Amino acid sequence: MTFKYSFTFPISGPNKLPRFMRWVEQHAPDMPISLPPQVPVKSEAMTIRLKSMEDRQILSDRIDQAKF
Repeated sequence: MTFKYSFTFPISGPNKLPRFMRWVEQHAPDMPISLPPQVPVKSEAMTIRLKSMEDRQILSDRIDQAKF
């Protein structure tokens, strides 16, 4: 799988990856994503990789309503 597109969104606090994965399981279970190995606690954003521009748009629309 090639993940050519990236999407950066705001997220703060500890345990960013587990919180985001729980959200994906509930709101976008069929979307293939590639996560970074880790995200520093002090970071205020996270960048993930996606396969297509359509996936990026879908995720962008769904994540606007989410609170992490």
